[in-house]
Amino acid sequence: MSRRVYLDNAATTPVRQEVLDAMLPFLTSNFGNPSSIHQEGRTTRAAIEGARKLVASLIGASTGEIFFTSGGTESNNMAIKCAVSDLGVKRIITSPAEHHCVKHSVEHLKSMDMVQVDMVKVDQYALPDFNHLEELLAASDTPTLVTIMHANNELGSMLDLHQLSALCKKYGAYLHSDTVQTVGHFPINVQQTPIDFMSGAAHKFYGPKGIGFIYINSRCHIHPFIDGGSQERNMRAGTENSSGIVGLAKAMQLAYAELAEDTAHISSLKEYMRQEILSLCPEAYINGHPVNSLYTVLNVSFPPGPYADLMIMSLDIAGISVSGGSACSSGAESQSHVLNAIGHPTDRKAVRFSLSRNTTREDIDYAVEQLAGILSAGVHVLS
Repeated sequence: MSRRVYLDNAATTPVRQEVLDAMLPFLTSNFGNPSSIHQEGRTTRAAIEGARKLVASLIGASTGEIFFTSGGTESNNMAIKCAVSDLGVKRIITSPAEHHCVKHSVEHLKSMDMVQVDMVKVDQYALPDFNHLEELLAASDTPTLVTIMHANNELGSMLDLHQLSALCKKYGAYLHSDTVQTVGHFPINVQQTPIDFMSGAAHKFYGPKGIGFIYINSRCHIHPFIDGGSQERNMRAGTENSSGIVGLAKAMQLAYAELAEDTAHISSLKEYMRQEILSLCPEAYINGHPVNSLYTVLNVSFPPGPYADLMIMSLDIAGISVSGGSACSSGAESQSHVLNAIGHPTDRKAVRFSLSRNTTREDIDYAVEQLAGILSAGVHVLS
């Protein structure tokens, strides 16, 4: 079997063995429905509430502010749409570089004439212009929700969440931040950085797919996003994904326990890869902020050439898994809305390399070797 190097960890990460071990009992012996009052149900219920308490403690929240969902997309939809339906929000301020689940949710509400939408300007790194944001906030006293992501999933650029929080508080605006790329990778404390809604997805930090959470500040009283039973304290109907919830909590606990070690390891590999690629191809440049960025993401803009359109496919054939941007829109042929927002030239090819705790220096060397073959000949080289 030919070698594979997985460098698409911003799309999803492999489940850690410790997480799988924690989940397995809830797929086998501890299978009870957590809504049932018998022993099997009570056992599962206790595990879910233990997971909720753990997740809450890791971000400085109370257990009553954590609700489990199917993932980041549901969490972000819930925050935005419930803010409009239940909190009286009539205006949304967002950026042109948000994840599609935020972008499309806002566009849907606008198409229904439910909200006014104002776009904050972004710089060459896709970070919001805080001066322009303050102008927008100061211009109207209309009940407003600001929804801006903590870190861009394509470029890695990361904003100052505390500064964003302070600005929203100054003007009395609700704040939602898509924190899917930063939960489990950076410390977040909602006591130190007040926020109204934030989201997390387990598969971004070595947990299972199909499970996430939303933090809802206790001051925000919203109605259920999905109607039905009384699960999640009447906030989200449907039988809980008990094994996924246990896995999410375990993955998040491990991620924060080993954060310093993982950050140092991945950051050094990212810098090594950056230097190797720029040495190999001086005409390339790095998209995203050079300092305030995800340590896991390296987005490289390659110059025009015969290899450009097929670069990601050629890398895949060579055994290197990467992406051109968000995995949620990887089938799109045109340049992403994020790259358009920063004015990225359409004749250049942007490739997102995203690293993990499992990535090695040998993986980087192999990827750069294959990249060299593609750049020089338009084909891959196997060694």
